[in-house]
Amino acid sequence: MKNFVEELKWRGMIQDIMPGTEEKLMEGPQAAYVGIDPTADSLHIGHLVSIMILKHFQSCGHKPFAVIGGATGMIGDPSMKSQERKLLDEETLHHNIEGIHKQLSKILDFDSDAPNKAELVNNYDWMKDYTFLNFIRDVGKHITVNYMMAKDSVKKRLSDDSREGMSFTEFSYQLLQGYDYLWLYEHKAVRLQLGGSDQWGNITTGVELIRRMLGKTDAFALTCPLVKKADGTKFGKTEKGNIWLDPEKTSPYEFYQFWLNVSDEDAERYIKIFTLLDRKTIEDAIEEHRKDPGRRLLQQLIAKEITTMIHGEMEYENAVSASKMLFGNSTSDELKKLDEKTFLAVFSGVPTFDVRRSDLPCNILDFLAVETQVFPSKGEARKMVQGNGVSINKDKVTDIERAICENDIVDGKYILVQKGKKNYFIINIID
Repeated sequence: MKNFVEELKWRGMIQDIMPGTEEKLMEGPQAAYVGIDPTADSLHIGHLVSIMILKHFQSCGHKPFAVIGGATGMIGDPSMKSQERKLLDEETLHHNIEGIHKQLSKILDFDSDAPNKAELVNNYDWMKDYTFLNFIRDVGKHITVNYMMAKDSVKKRLSDDSREGMSFTEFSYQLLQGYDYLWLYEHKAVRLQLGGSDQWGNITTGVELIRRMLGKTDAFALTCPLVKKADGTKFGKTEKGNIWLDPEKTSPYEFYQFWLNVSDEDAERYIKIFTLLDRKTIEDAIEEHRKDPGRRLLQQLIAKEITTMIHGEMEYENAVSASKMLFGNSTSDELKKLDEKTFLAVFSGVPTFDVRRSDLPCNILDFLAVETQVFPSKGEARKMVQGNGVSINKDKVTDIERAICENDIVDGKYILVQKGKKNYFIINIID
């Protein structure tokens, strides 16, 4: 068995760890879990840290559990939140859980015959029939209000200037999460809970509950740091919001581009956290990158590994091809292979013009300077075309008599015009 704690240490993935955790894991295969809040039908890259920890846990010979908070998701975790979350109904939760399971299956092994194959469980299954009176009698009496109030997640909310304060619903969250650990300890032989450092208070409440209710001292906790960018800003956020694992929410091209554009400093941390590459491969890659940072070898390696893991080899290849549209010597055939969503993602923000389908065919000079304003005049358009400075759908055009026609339309509605090396225009063909 590989040493799980050692693996996480060199990767920079341990924030807090209870004494005795490493020794327990070296006794033989153990079971651990990560809780996932099903507030959306897709995970985003902020979830990837704890999921990668589960992946490493499984790779080291242990058994991972992904616990979907079907019950606790109806309440909302107050940790590091400034206001109470909206409560979810059962139908929405079920839909979200299906989406999350599908994504987790790309990273964790749920389907093999291995004794340490991953399992997905839903805490709604053991909470749905537990009455309120029985819960506060059986569980609530073991954890004092003083103990719960001392947690950072609670103190932070109560010290905020917000007049809303904290509802009893939210206050009870750590008790419910603690009970999850107790249930998993008894029914699934789970001996370790994993999570982000913001979960330390909730996780240790579970350890304490197991100690007080069962008299057991072999429940452990380990958390990973919350990942931030080198400049201190939040990891995984862009102007458009979260970077999602769902290709409908964040296209594979946009996903690939996110990793391709991380800073050198971040790249050296991220390759350890978000890939399964071994230590020597990573250290060699970092060394090679430092010799010539301008080639961005590290970013390319990270983008390849993570995009392939989440979206598959084909989508990775498509993302690479799409990236060449702006910065490489791509061809019209490569352009036509792009789906509409990727095409629009690649050329997001470039100037657009509308041309009626009925106005085609159209002489290229009229197309560039009359039907659109790619050029201010036909004279300038003629000069640029004859000077080899205009491309239609990535093909150079030098003939001023060339006609733009139906065959030039990509995806049934677009024509891409390139002026010089860096100026792109999308022509929307409208009916």
